[in-house]
Amino acid sequence: MLEIRGVNRSFSGRRVLHDVSFEVETGKLTGFVGANGAGKTTTMRIILGVLAADSGEVYFNGKQLDDSVRHRTGYMPEERGLYPKMRVAEQLSYLAQLHGLTPERARSNAQALIERLGLDDKADKTIESLSLGNQQRAQIAASLVHDPEILVLDEPFSGLDPIAVENVQGVLKSRAAEGIPVLFSSHQLDIVERLCDNLVVIADGRIRAAGSREALRSEFGSSNWELISDLDPARVKSNPGLEIVSAEGRSLVFKANAEMAQEVLKQATALGAVDRFTPVEPTLAEIFREVIE
Repeated sequence: MLEIRGVNRSFSGRRVLHDVSFEVETGKLTGFVGANGAGKTTTMRIILGVLAADSGEVYFNGKQLDDSVRHRTGYMPEERGLYPKMRVAEQLSYLAQLHGLTPERARSNAQALIERLGLDDKADKTIESLSLGNQQRAQIAASLVHDPEILVLDEPFSGLDPIAVENVQGVLKSRAAEGIPVLFSSHQLDIVERLCDNLVVIADGRIRAAGSREALRSEFGSSNWELISDLDPARVKSNPGLEIVSAEGRSLVFKANAEMAQEVLKQATALGAVDRFTPVEPTLAEIFREVIE
């Protein structure tokens, strides 16, 4: 398990991280979300030792993270950091060897990732000759090629087409299934919601929420209900404390507490058949808005 405990950081007297604490469970995909400037990249750089914390610690499996562990970490920065004039396969093999892999193992790992990430026809191309999307794939491969024990990825899905997104998702899921803690940031909340086991929400340098998707939905989700019946929305409006979210045909979505929702259901059943009545799970975007506001 990767643990961030009470991390603080300031730049030029301005505090940008305030007692940041959360966990990245072993074998789990943890999404790290927040607006620009919220503190995601600074936190990730502190985890990797690129920046030093003013206070607080980072632990892996109960021990303080040191350079020996960081050497076994896969990191993908938001800014592309590969050598532009090196060929893809050559570069991946070189980076793997820098992390201690034998030349044979390095070449094998590089080739496997090239195939998995759809870079087969780009292996002998220089990085600078690739499209931005393919450069992103190569950058992701570089973070994985040395068989890291921890993965920290900053905006890995930026600039990827839908097929590439699926490829990367598959790779990250397989690494998590091998028991690796995976932390990644993304502004694409639909991908985070679909992919992640756990979520961490940061705003203004403070952790506003952290936990599993289900726990956050339960804690921060709005009390929306969907009803498909013959009930006229005009009759529902008369219920105090109830807010209609949408009404189209026989479908009605409204916000209310559980007691009020049951009262609406009684009104609907009195008129005839009810085809559907269920709570509506909030999306990550809705949770995010509620948490940071």
